[in-house]
Amino acid sequence: MGNRLSKIATRTGDNGTTGLGDGSRIGKDSLRIAAIGDVDELNSQIGLLLCEELPPALREELISIQHDLFDLGGELCIPGYALIVESHVARLDALLEKYNADLPRLQEFILPGGSRAAALAHVCRTVCRRAERSIVTLGSSDKINDNPRHYMNRLSDLLFVLSRVLNRFAGGSDVLWEKDRKRDV
Repeated sequence: MGNRLSKIATRTGDNGTTGLGDGSRIGKDSLRIAAIGDVDELNSQIGLLLCEELPPALREELISIQHDLFDLGGELCIPGYALIVESHVARLDALLEKYNADLPRLQEFILPGGSRAAALAHVCRTVCRRAERSIVTLGSSDKINDNPRHYMNRLSDLLFVLSRVLNRFAGGSDVLWEKDRKRDV
C-alpha cells in the first residue's frame, strides 16, 4: 500500500503533472490519467446511486464494486502492476446471471429512465462505457493487463441489467423505445 495522503494541497501539480504510484510524474492530460479519472468518476456515480433505496444485497454488491474500482484505479496508477484478476470478472459474470435470471426477455430497446435509481444506474453504465473506452485507448499505447478491460465491459452490462432490476424494485418496468412514436417536428 502506498503512502496515505496527509496533506492534500501539495502544489506539486501546479506545473500540469501528477504523481503515479511508482513515484514517476506524468502529464495530467495523459491517456493514463484520463482512464484513472474516468474510473474515479464511475466510482463517484456509483456512490450517488448508493444514496438511493436499494435491495440490501445489491447495496453490498455495489460497495464491493466500488472497492474493485478503487483497486482498478490503483492498478492504472502503477504501470505494470496488476490488482484486478480473473476472479473479479467472474464475480461480475455471476452477478449478471443472478440478476438477469428473473427479468423478462427484451423485445425492444430500453430508454434510460423509470425510477430515479434506475436512471442513475444508466448514468453509471454510460460513464462505465467511457471509462472502458479510455482503458482501451490507454492499452493501444501502453502495455496494460487485460482484466481491467474485461471487468469494465462486464460492469457496464451489469449496470444495464441493474437498471431493469431497480425499475422493478420501485414497482415500475422498463421504459421502452417506441419505434413509431409520433414526434412533433
